[in-house]
Amino acid sequence: MASVFLYHVVGDLTVGKPELVELCETETIETAIRAIGDSTECGIPVWKRRLSLIETSEIRQQRFVGILNSLDIVAFLARQECLDDQDRAMKTPVSEVVVQNNSLLKQVDPATRLIDALEMMKQGVRRLLVPKTKGWKRVSKRFSMFYNGRWLKSLETPNSSTNTLTMNASNLPSSSSQPTIPTDKFCCLSREDVIRFLIGCLGALAPIPLSSISSLGAINPNYSVVDSSLPAIEATQMSPDDPSAVAVVEPGSSDGRHKIIGEISASRLWKCDYLGAAWALANLSAGQFVMGVEDNHHTPRSSLPDFSVDLSSNGGGGSMRARKFSSRSVGFNAANTSFGAGRSMYRGRSAPLTCKVKSSLAAVMAQMLSHRVTHVWVTEDDTEDVLVGVVGYADILATVTKHPANAVLSGS
Repeated sequence: MASVFLYHVVGDLTVGKPELVELCETETIETAIRAIGDSTECGIPVWKRRLSLIETSEIRQQRFVGILNSLDIVAFLARQECLDDQDRAMKTPVSEVVVQNNSLLKQVDPATRLIDALEMMKQGVRRLLVPKTKGWKRVSKRFSMFYNGRWLKSLETPNSSTNTLTMNASNLPSSSSQPTIPTDKFCCLSREDVIRFLIGCLGALAPIPLSSISSLGAINPNYSVVDSSLPAIEATQMSPDDPSAVAVVEPGSSDGRHKIIGEISASRLWKCDYLGAAWALANLSAGQFVMGVEDNHHTPRSSLPDFSVDLSSNGGGGSMRARKFSSRSVGFNAANTSFGAGRSMYRGRSAPLTCKVKSSLAAVMAQMLSHRVTHVWVTEDDTEDVLVGVVGYADILATVTKHPANAVLSGS
């Protein structure tokens, strides 16, 4: 176990995090779309309305409903009744769309050890609700350390006879031993924030970051796939959970291997034209959806619908704009090739983010952070685009905590 997990606290990761602005379940889908654009992991926590000015952590936990992501919204808008009346669909309350799961968020104290927070996330927690307070900084100083194993000097009381900390790791504070700090201001810590912290601690995690994901056992062989010839809407019927993604593959060969050509995921739909994506999801095949409808010569432009929607960042102050459906508006970059011909040459924005089985864990983490995605698809080393698995946030957190690192404690 790398010592960086034992001697850092959750508060270290919350520096600079903005204050949480709750999205109430009574808000509309249109409001949620704006909020998701500024969120992490392509989703946003949804809450029940607050009934009192002062509430305990238990009551606050009960108010949490679940996490709404972009794929949930696009799948909802792809329903026939929503396509028939898009204005009404955009005014639908969030409560009718969000998947209720109260276990995805947990409130913790800023002084909670990072190792305890990681264990929560490994058990399925995706957001940590952390009070915004300066009280944790004293604890952080006492229980943080340099990566070479030397203790930082602690902040003792004036009558203390020593400034050297002699506590063992077993005496460090955990989330269960810390009192609740009264505050009405919180920030939300995501798994992306944890990965971003880890990428800055590669030396403390050595030799794990430079090891291949296959040797570390980080590749998850359990993933969802949809054939490119099937309707794109079938991807949403698979209810992908973690990651919220479905790989679009070419028809399987006799040996059962799949060649990935794209994906339908919350990450890819994060900042898309939601109404355009919903129409495409309901009317196109999975292959057409990921390659871009404009690549298909058999789909006449005159058959594509007009959309009018106000998604301006100002509170309802934007203008209604009519536009034709475009593969670019769904988040894809059209090419001059037709679907079904020259697919291996198509590498626009629709190309899935992939790595090889021999890629290092550090490289995969860097890919995820630079592209702001929740996962990376893994392909074979010797055969291009043959899918073997996926690496997500949960797989990385499990890997870095179960493998011993070279960061060994050394007393001062």
